[in-house]
Amino acid sequence: MYKKLIPCLGKYKKYALLTPLCVVLEVVLDVYIPILMGRIINIGILGGAGISYVLRQGALMVAMALLAMCFGALSGRFAALASTGFASGIRSKVFEKIQSFSFANIDKFSPASLITRLTTDVNNAQMALTTVIRIAVRAPFMLIFTTIMAVRINARLSLVFLAVIPVMAAAFAIIITKAYPLFIKMLGKFDKLNASLQENLVAIRVVKAFVRRDYENEKFTKAATDLMVAQKKAEKLFVLTMPLLQLGMYFCMIAVSWFGGNLIIAGGMQAGDLMTFTSYISQILMSLMMISVSFVMIVISRASVSRIVEVLDETPDISDENADPELTVSDGSIVFENVSFSYVNDKSNLILENINLGIKSGETIGIIGGTGSAKTTLVQLIPRLYDVFEGRLLVGGRDVRDYKLKNLRDAVSMVLQNNELFSGTIRDNLRWGNENATDVEIETACRAAAAHNFITSFPDGYDTWLGQGGVNVSGGQKQRLCIARALLKNPKILILDDSTSAVDTATDLSIRQALRETRGGITTIIIAQRISSVADADRIIVLDNGRISDIGTHEELLKTSRIYREVFESQQKGVA
Repeated sequence: MYKKLIPCLGKYKKYALLTPLCVVLEVVLDVYIPILMGRIINIGILGGAGISYVLRQGALMVAMALLAMCFGALSGRFAALASTGFASGIRSKVFEKIQSFSFANIDKFSPASLITRLTTDVNNAQMALTTVIRIAVRAPFMLIFTTIMAVRINARLSLVFLAVIPVMAAAFAIIITKAYPLFIKMLGKFDKLNASLQENLVAIRVVKAFVRRDYENEKFTKAATDLMVAQKKAEKLFVLTMPLLQLGMYFCMIAVSWFGGNLIIAGGMQAGDLMTFTSYISQILMSLMMISVSFVMIVISRASVSRIVEVLDETPDISDENADPELTVSDGSIVFENVSFSYVNDKSNLILENINLGIKSGETIGIIGGTGSAKTTLVQLIPRLYDVFEGRLLVGGRDVRDYKLKNLRDAVSMVLQNNELFSGTIRDNLRWGNENATDVEIETACRAAAAHNFITSFPDGYDTWLGQGGVNVSGGQKQRLCIARALLKNPKILILDDSTSAVDTATDLSIRQALRETRGGITTIIIAQRISSVADADRIIVLDNGRISDIGTHEELLKTSRIYREVFESQQKGVA
């Protein structure tokens, strides 16, 4: 699992290798310092070597301590570079993977969960790397070296901590085993908390309009409380690690002091050796403490890494690996051949069923149907936002699966139901359709979308800054900007999915007239709730429960389609 993330280190791999090297050198120096201290006591003070010997050994101790500090500082710097580069690499890789997902893949993960994985989970993985290349290297080496030195000083006295270490290791193993599933649940609570926060921020106007602040506060508080409870359950096990370490440390210190003191009295050990041995005991127990901290971070990161890898292992259900990279869409013709579709790939739960439809290049097609009749689903199959479940779909005379996704989607311009704009100027947003568009092309597209006049009414015109999601323009203005952006793409197929629902009928008429004049040979598909928006289409498709009920012109459908006639009459009564 962890191996899959190692490539994310990239150019920072050298720092990840230099860090353990500096740590090992620091440990060697730290382990040698107590020996010098023992010599000062045994030889310099008790042995009568004199002050000059004490000063020389003391100076050597200071020099080694300073050198150890330098290696420690270098290891910290290298670890910081490696971990931050690692986190950046993971985020880039995960984000790139998400961009390859189809709508079906995105539906599997909630946006809040993906945000948590890109933030909290990546932070945990970053901290885990720092732990592994510093603490998890330092602690074992310190434990091994100090144990060897302690055994060399007095093997019998070493049995004290050699008996304690396996007991503490077994206790830590039990704690870690029980903690892992609790941390998985805790991260799931993080997802729910982020979902509540994201939903509230996105729909803040609705919350205020319906005076639902108290309800939202209560919902968020519940999510925060659930997270707190989950954190308590996950972390209370690790609370036991510190008392266990302290218990082991106190036991060892008391036992070593007792047995060591007796050895000194009996002449079997020197006072300096006991002081050196006591220093090693402290280092050994500190090593165990660091190992326990490392285990805590690794357990937490294991849960996070598994969630990150889950995204990276997700296989996009839409792939163009076998497509012809040279194949481009020749025209805007569209053919549905016995097409059925299911969001869950279940034949018993079809959203679209047995669709047979041919659309000529340059034709204007209107689509009418009640809520849930699968109008949007039908058009989302054309640029392969979803793949057909049965049958096949042809664009430009070729199966859509024969095209590289980029080549297919470059030929299809789609204005979705939910119109999205991005932070930046109006000009920047429009150039999503064509990054090389000239000012003249931008203005022409905006005039066709009935957007030029309101844009120029702003003090900064096309350089007006839009907030995230286009919050500082109205719904109708946002729709018109999205239509202009789609026109700038100069597509073979233009899909307008209820994209004029927020504009008045006069503006809707103006947009449709401009499209007829400027669209040339573009195949245009218009999904609408208003009959007036599709009345002048070459043909109108009436969808009912995922099936094509009727096809014809406005006049033909008024005579032959009960559903179409009922919708038309109800809208005429509304106008009257």
